[in-house]
Amino acid sequence: MDAAFPSLTEMPAPQFVMSGEGRRIATYSWGEEDAPTVLCVHGFASSCRDNWASTGWVRDLLRAGFRVLGVDQRGHGASDTPHEASAYGMDSFVGDLVTVLDTYLVDTVRYVGYSLGARVGWQAAVQVPQRIERAVLGGIPDGRPLARMQIEQARAYAEHGTPVDDPVTRNYVTLAERVAGNDLLALVALAEGMRAGDADPDPSNPPPQPILFATGTEDAIIEQSRALAAATPSGSFAEIPGRHHFNAPGSREFRRAAIGFLSEAR
Repeated sequence: MDAAFPSLTEMPAPQFVMSGEGRRIATYSWGEEDAPTVLCVHGFASSCRDNWASTGWVRDLLRAGFRVLGVDQRGHGASDTPHEASAYGMDSFVGDLVTVLDTYLVDTVRYVGYSLGARVGWQAAVQVPQRIERAVLGGIPDGRPLARMQIEQARAYAEHGTPVDDPVTRNYVTLAERVAGNDLLALVALAEGMRAGDADPDPSNPPPQPILFATGTEDAIIEQSRALAAATPSGSFAEIPGRHHFNAPGSREFRRAAIGFLSEAR
């Protein structure tokens, strides 16, 4: 089997699509075009490579017979990284994904998102339900984790190297610096932009599709994630054993549960 799938986790050169306001969004494609497509959308301060290629998701999805379409969300990876908070409203994130699907001439996809990517996936499934057949939403917060970041401290660090006193903000800065090439000022702008009123998933208006929620047993948001699953008409929930928010994407159990769920539609 391995010999039939060489270099599964290598990143192809990004193919860029243009957002409605002219931002470049980096995309990546693996697999046969006529196979069912899984759209993979990463979390805050991560990238397609970091969340999906380096953790085995691309490899395992291809082995399961899917085509994989990945993106670097705006502010991340090879995509444009605006420094204005106004560039990071939820409608912009969802609009980018719709533009990607339109550019690739893909009518419907199965969706896998983690953290920020799961939050965007929830909204996309609500706003454009005809484009998403079913979705795996991993580590989706009910609440505003990014709201706990002290924006001015993070910006002062990014611009001047001023030490960060607030421990939560320091954790976010460490997370942002973990991935080579991250633009910290863009990520600070994203955190600020997500405070504009649409950062929370609305349990009173859940996605109509089958949705698998998956959260690590050591993640502080696990009970909130369970509540979102319970509020979703076709929602189900899977624990990711022994994982916290930042290492759950690498879990073999997470991949197995997600791919089984995504394969149910065949």
